[in-house]
Amino acid sequence: MNALLRHKGWTYGFRTSILLYFIALIVLPILGVYYNSFSLGFGNFVDTITDPIAWKSVLLTLKLAVIATLINVLVGTVIAWVLIRYKFPGKALLNSLVDLPFALPTAVGGLMILLLLGPGSIVGELAERLGFEIVFHQPAIVIAMVFVTFPFVIRAVQPLLEELDPSEEEAAYTMGAKRSRVFLQVILPNMFPGMISGGMLAFSRALAEFGAVVLVAGNIPGRTLVSSVFIYGEVESDNPVGAAAVSILLLTLSFAILWLINVLQMRGRRA
Repeated sequence: MNALLRHKGWTYGFRTSILLYFIALIVLPILGVYYNSFSLGFGNFVDTITDPIAWKSVLLTLKLAVIATLINVLVGTVIAWVLIRYKFPGKALLNSLVDLPFALPTAVGGLMILLLLGPGSIVGELAERLGFEIVFHQPAIVIAMVFVTFPFVIRAVQPLLEELDPSEEEAAYTMGAKRSRVFLQVILPNMFPGMISGGMLAFSRALAEFGAVVLVAGNIPGRTLVSSVFIYGEVESDNPVGAAAVSILLLTLSFAILWLINVLQMRGRRA
């Protein structure tokens, strides 16, 4: 009996500690952002987010994050397919390199893009001869977002391909289905939940990217100034209320995306 009470007490204390840790690390900072954004009143909040520079930075971030997400969904799905379905030299190394953006500081990623595609690089000089520039323009921001969100779709699709029963494909081929039809009606429906959840995570991550973007964007208001850099500028200008106002737009959108991902995953498990 005493052992049981001690076990229950230890379990209760452990759960309480986890809850307090969660509140201190996540809930309180989030509440602090919401509180600061409305600390000067709702009217000031509306004025801040409708400021042309702030609003354009949000719209630009959304647009470029969508583009980066679509690229990652397409390319990430293809890479996941290749890593699961084919054997080739260097496959293990390539599979391990997929997670490099997770381990690499994002500022280092931005520096890599700057050195590879900047005005003094071979690619940058070639682009200038063709009449366009990459670094300090929107294409560089998209590349930075694609780089930091690269693993999400791949790691979401890979397990689904591994769990796919080969007998389903074999049965379709036996019934005379073509490869394209097998892919569209058998394989793609199994990969689709991973493509959606991985794409949503990539989109949410791209919205908040700062380290890689700030080095390659140029940060021109209305053209290359994204929300994360705008928020940093507001903090540097001693305007934390303005920074918080724009922050909760991105924060609320991220919450909505995470909630939608959980809903889709729960429905997938039930199915």
